[in-house]
Amino acid sequence: MAQNLVNLENVSVAYGTRHILEQVSLGISAGQRIGVVGRNGGGKSTLLRVLARLEPPESGRVTHTGGLRVGLLGQGDDLDHGQTVHTAVLGDRAEHEWAADPSIRSVLDALLAEGSGVPLSASVGELSGGERRRVALARLLIDDVDLLLLDEPTNHLDVEAVDWLAHHLASTRRALVVVSHDRWLLDTACELMWEVVAGSVHAYDGGYSAYVLAKAERERRAAADEARRANLARKELAWLRRGPPARTSKPRFRVEAANALIANEPPPRDPYELTKLATTRLGKQVLDLEGVSLQLGSRTLLDDVTWRLGPGDRVGLLGANGAGKTSLLRILTGSLQPDAGRVRTGKTVVTRQLSQEVVDLDPGLRVLEAVEQVRAETVVAAGRTMTAGQLLDRFGFASARQWTPVRDISGGERRRLQLMRLLLDEPNVLLLDEPTNDLDVETLNVVEDLLDTWPGTVVVVSHDRWFLERVTDTVWALLGDGRLRHLPGGVEEYLRLRRSATSDAGGVADTVADTDTSAATRSQSGSASGHSAGQERSMRKEMARLERELDKLTRQEQALHTQMAEHATDADRMVELEHQRRELSTAREAAEERWLELGEALG
Repeated sequence: MAQNLVNLENVSVAYGTRHILEQVSLGISAGQRIGVVGRNGGGKSTLLRVLARLEPPESGRVTHTGGLRVGLLGQGDDLDHGQTVHTAVLGDRAEHEWAADPSIRSVLDALLAEGSGVPLSASVGELSGGERRRVALARLLIDDVDLLLLDEPTNHLDVEAVDWLAHHLASTRRALVVVSHDRWLLDTACELMWEVVAGSVHAYDGGYSAYVLAKAERERRAAADEARRANLARKELAWLRRGPPARTSKPRFRVEAANALIANEPPPRDPYELTKLATTRLGKQVLDLEGVSLQLGSRTLLDDVTWRLGPGDRVGLLGANGAGKTSLLRILTGSLQPDAGRVRTGKTVVTRQLSQEVVDLDPGLRVLEAVEQVRAETVVAAGRTMTAGQLLDRFGFASARQWTPVRDISGGERRRLQLMRLLLDEPNVLLLDEPTNDLDVETLNVVEDLLDTWPGTVVVVSHDRWFLERVTDTVWALLGDGRLRHLPGGVEEYLRLRRSATSDAGGVADTVADTDTSAATRSQSGSASGHSAGQERSMRKEMARLERELDKLTRQEQALHTQMAEHATDADRMVELEHQRRELSTAREAAEERWLELGEALG
């Protein structure tokens, strides 16, 4: 049995008259990986500080096992601005010691490599907030601790770094509690979810996907006043079954229980209907870039780029930090002129951009007044209007909170307010630059739901892979060579291209494409010639056997998930079933991997 590292017994924390945690009891075992979700201001960061014993509870008890080493990444940092990055991260380790350690090298290469702009020789005091965040995270991951407590570790990380971090955390042997709005990381790295709501902490077995399933089932049985939230959970579950997570090698939702929940749930959005509505509002021409080039000093961000955005297009835009994504958005809005080429804008186009910076608002205004200052009501779908108060309510501002002065709301609430003011301005082209910054998971679900019925063209720049794949239909990327490339394979294709470019610095996009083509040719021409007829027959027989085995394992997983849905409220039984699920999942993954190896060998 795993050793228990931390215990909370009837812990309560309150700020003034507001109860953040109320009679919370929970524990963390060695090697356990836990994700934490909940609304902004709901107590997630407080829970981490209590677990670390940095904030004493008003009542209850927090106990640590003897000699427990805890590492906390808070939302700020305690770095010494007079130190170099090398000293801050590696301390007094000898070079031969850390250079020969593959785990340390992996952290340094992922978070402080050349592309991050954080060389080891730099002074901490000269770094930006995002760069200091990377340094603090690298230092913590290298430290020898038993329990990692991470508060929004993906802030300021690009898609590649988030992908690396998710897999790094999934393979760690240390206990982990991570607060994050990045659902891809939570789904990849965590095996247990905690939801902090109304002072309580609810536990769900599995990663974020399993949490959505269990939450949808739990809320399906709840009272009528919970129906709206249940609908959002079921809608996201429906997307999980139909969208990119269902196409990965770990399709957890091939189960009758999940299918029953979404049997009558339509796809998240109807692209044909939205395109028709968008064409009515926009006409046929929206934004066309023709032969656009842009230089920044000696760097070429865009080189003879031609790109056409049509009515109802929902486009994700990827690229490393500094690749030119924000500059491209500014060219689309007309706030930045290209060095060459032109931008043609449709006559009826009304473009609005959500920037990374939170706009300044009059601190004396009430929240409702700040929204009504733009418009008292807006059309969010064909023939459907919402008042400013209704929109605020959907975005988590209850009636009383709507009368709070802007000066008293949090950074996440300011971000929500900025987005609402943007939607109320009724643009028909939305350019969203890192829209998920500072938003909690529940608010992200609401934003996604609104965008599903919003009849216009959307371009999203985001490092949040889940959000990007949830709200967009196509992905384009700036790969650092001045060109804009369409990626039919989405984020996964982008990561593959970036990994190839890193391993072969000379080729970037063209070399990758040539390599893929030549590899495919070699596979087609040489696969059969490398094996005798007897070997081929044997390999095909093994593939057939593996297919039968995969069929059997899939049926067993379906039956197991049905049992999990039936016993969702029985914690002991769920632990037992989850253990069985992991064993089946491991066996299935091994069989799938072997089947793919044989398929590649046979061509």
